[in-house]
Amino acid sequence: MFMSMDKAIGSASVRLSKKIARIVNHHLKEFNITTEQWAVLRTLYESGLITQKTLSERSDKDKATLTKILDLLEKHAYTERVQNPEDRRSFLIQITVKGSRLVEEVGPYLNEVYGEIIEGIDQEKLSLYQEVLTSLEHNIDTLLVYESNRKKE
Repeated sequence: MFMSMDKAIGSASVRLSKKIARIVNHHLKEFNITTEQWAVLRTLYESGLITQKTLSERSDKDKATLTKILDLLEKHAYTERVQNPEDRRSFLIQITVKGSRLVEEVGPYLNEVYGEIIEGIDQEKLSLYQEVLTSLEHNIDTLLVYESNRKKE
């Protein structure tokens, strides 16, 4: 029986991504954050003080979505906006001490959750899976740049 690439790769990847988000969101509920908020917090924790544009790129969030996430994180005192000394019209984003403590608590906890997700899969298969994901992402990035350049012409 023939299975289209759309179903074999596209739909399967979307389905897996949604399931991972669902189980991670379930575990993050006790911390009162979502996977989307976690991705931004973790990125800030790793990056330090950065512009919203850089944060958007590093966390793979569009501007509108990131603004909503930052508003929520700021409301809970996990992040703060700081006036950019180089451009008074813009702000830099930084994680607070409270936000850093949350990342330090949630990070190891999520590692345990992911340990359960990958249980029974040997290291060789996981390494191959990561290689394939990296290759797919690279190919997609290349296609996006190509399409973006075509539109400019």
